[in-house]
Amino acid sequence: MSGLLTAWLPMLLVALLVLLLVLRQPLIAMALALSALAHMLWGQGRLEFMAEDLWNALDRELILTIPMFLLCGQVMTHGSTARRLVNVLRALTPRLPGGLAVAATLSCAVDASISGSSIVTMLAIGSVMVPALLQAGYDRRYALGAVMSGGTLGIIIPPSIPMIIYALVTETSVVDLFKAGVGPGLLLTLAFTLYAIWRNRHRPTQPFSWPDLRQALREGIWALMMPVVLLGGIYSGYFSVVESAAVALVYAALVERFAHRELTLRDVARLVGEAARIGGVLFPLIAVAVTLTILLTEHRIPALLVGWVQTCIDSPLGFMLAVNALLLGVGMFMTIDAAILVLAPLLVPVAMAYGYDPVFFGIVMILNLEIGYLTPPVGLNLLVAMGAFKQPFGMLCRAALPFVAIMLACLALVIWQPWITRLW
Repeated sequence: MSGLLTAWLPMLLVALLVLLLVLRQPLIAMALALSALAHMLWGQGRLEFMAEDLWNALDRELILTIPMFLLCGQVMTHGSTARRLVNVLRALTPRLPGGLAVAATLSCAVDASISGSSIVTMLAIGSVMVPALLQAGYDRRYALGAVMSGGTLGIIIPPSIPMIIYALVTETSVVDLFKAGVGPGLLLTLAFTLYAIWRNRHRPTQPFSWPDLRQALREGIWALMMPVVLLGGIYSGYFSVVESAAVALVYAALVERFAHRELTLRDVARLVGEAARIGGVLFPLIAVAVTLTILLTEHRIPALLVGWVQTCIDSPLGFMLAVNALLLGVGMFMTIDAAILVLAPLLVPVAMAYGYDPVFFGIVMILNLEIGYLTPPVGLNLLVAMGAFKQPFGMLCRAALPFVAIMLACLALVIWQPWITRLW
C-alpha cells in the first residue's frame, strides 16, 4: 500500500492543484489542501505532524530578514530617499543622450539595492521620475516602460526577498545567492541604460553642472550610503544577512527621522502595520510550502521526479530550455513568491541531477519569473502601474514589450555564459 501511495500521490497532488485552480481558490488554500492531503496519506492520517512541521518551518533565523527588509523598504519609500537618489543621478547624467531616462534606470538600480522589492522600487522611483520624464517631453510609453522594467531590478539586485524565499525552501546559502545576483543585475541595468541612450539619442543634451552635483550630493549622501552599509556588511562578512537587515532598518529609520526629518512616530506605526499585512500573507505560505517540501523529501518524491524527467529529456540543454519555457509561462499567471514556493523544491533536485548548481539555477529561475512582472494577465508591475499612474492596461503592456525583449536577451546571455553569476 505504501508503494502504491508513493507512486500515485504526485498525480493526486497535481489533480487537486488543477481542481483548486479551476475553482479559483487563493494560494494559501491550495497550499494547505495539498499539504493536508500529503500528510493524511503519508503521515498515517495524523495532521499533528503537519502542525509540527509548520512550526519548524518558521523557526528559522533567516525568516527574520523578510519583515526587516520589508519595513526598511517601506521607511525609505515613505521618506525622501528616492527623490534624493534621483537628484544625484540626474546631476550626473545630463551630458548623455536621454540623460533623464538614464537617471531613471540608474535610480531604479540603486533603489533596488535597498528595497529588495519590485513594486516598492517602481513606486518609489516612478512617483518622481514619470512626471519628470513627461514634463521633459519624453514619450509616455517609454517613460512608463522604463520605470516598470526598472522596478523589476528590485528582485535580482540584492538584497532580494525572492532570493531569501528561494534560500528558505531549497536550503541554499542566501549570501551566495546575493553574490550571484550582482552580475545579472548589472547586466540588466547596463542593457536598460544602453536602450535609454539609443531610444532617446536625438534628444538634446544638457550641460554638466558641478554646483548642481555638489548640492545633490550634500542632500543625498545619507541615501547613497545605504547600499554601502547594507551590502558592504554582508559581503565583507562583518554582518550576517539577518544582522545586516537589522542594521539597514535602524539606519533607514535614523536617517529618515533625524537627517531627512521625514518620519514621525505616527508614520512608524502605519508603516509597521503595512509591513505586517504583507508578512501576514507571505509567512503562512512559506510555512506550508516548507512543510510540504519536508514531506516530499522524506518520501523521495524529488528523486522519483528526477528519474521521470530524465527518461523524457536526455540533455542538460534540453532540460534548461524546457524549464525556461515552463517558468516563463508560470510567470504570466503566478506571482514570483508563489511560483518559487511551489516549484523550487521540485525543480532544484532535477536541475542538480543535470549538473546545474542550485545557486545558478536559482538566479535563472528568478530571472525568468522577473519577466512575469511585465507580462499579462497577472504582471504585478502592470497592474500596480495601472492604478498608480492611471493608464490603460493595454497601453502598459505595449510599453513593456521592448523591455521584455531586452530581459529575454539578458536571460539567454546568463544561461549561455554562467560566469556572469560569479562576478563577485
